[in-house]
Amino acid sequence: MLLLFYILAFIAEIIGTVGGFGSSIFFVPIASFFFEPKLVLGITAFFHVFSNISKLILFGKQIKMNIAIKFIIPSVIGVIIGALLVVNQSTTLFSILIGIFLISFAVYFLFFPQKTIEATNKNIIIGGSTAGFLAGFLGTGGVIRGAAMAAFNLEKNVFVATSAFIDLFVDISRSAIYYKNEFIDSEKMIYIIPLILISFAGSYIGKLILEKIDQVRFRKIVLILISMMGILTIIKEAWL
Repeated sequence: MLLLFYILAFIAEIIGTVGGFGSSIFFVPIASFFFEPKLVLGITAFFHVFSNISKLILFGKQIKMNIAIKFIIPSVIGVIIGALLVVNQSTTLFSILIGIFLISFAVYFLFFPQKTIEATNKNIIIGGSTAGFLAGFLGTGGVIRGAAMAAFNLEKNVFVATSAFIDLFVDISRSAIYYKNEFIDSEKMIYIIPLILISFAGSYIGKLILEKIDQVRFRKIVLILISMMGILTIIKEAWL
C-alpha cells in the first residue's frame, strides 16, 4: 500500500507542476485514502516544502520578486489562522470540505476558463490570505492563489517559480504548527524521506513536459481529474 501511495504521489507532483496548481490539490485527497486526516495535513505540509525547494532549483531564476512579496505576508497570516483552526475540527468535516472545494474549483474553471482577477493590491491581499487559509485548513490552497496570480499574465515558467517561492513560506509556517500540535511526529517523519526524492523527480519531469505540452488542453484534463478526485473523496467519506 505504501508503494502505491508513493507512485500516486509521484504522479501528483508531475501533474501539479505542469498544471500550475501545485501537487497538493491531488496529493491531499490521495493521501486521505491511506492516512487519517490530520496526518495527511502534516505529511502534505512537509512534502510541499521540498516540492517547492525543488521547483526553485529548477525555475528559481525566473521569480518575479515584486509580485511574490505582495502575496507572502497575507498568505502566511492566512495559513497560520487556518492551521490553528483545523486543530480542533473533526476529520469528517475535513474530508467533506476537501471534496466540495475540489469539485467547486474544477467546475468553475471548466465553465469560465478565461476568468481572471484584476491585479489590484486589494485583490492580492484577498487572494493571498484566502489561499493561505485554505492551505492551512484543508491542506491545499494554491489554486486560489493561482487564480489571483493569473491577473499578472505571467509566462508559465515564471508563474511556477513565483508561486513556489510564495508557497515555500506558507508551507514552512503550517509545518511548524502541525508538528507542534502532533499532526505528525518524529516516528511518522519516515514517510517524508521517499517524498523528498519524489518531489525533485516529479518536478523535474513536470518541467520537461511543461516545455512541450499544450497547456490549455492539459489544464482541462487536469480540471476534470480534480472534479473526479473531489467526488471520490466525498463518496469515500459517505461510504465509511
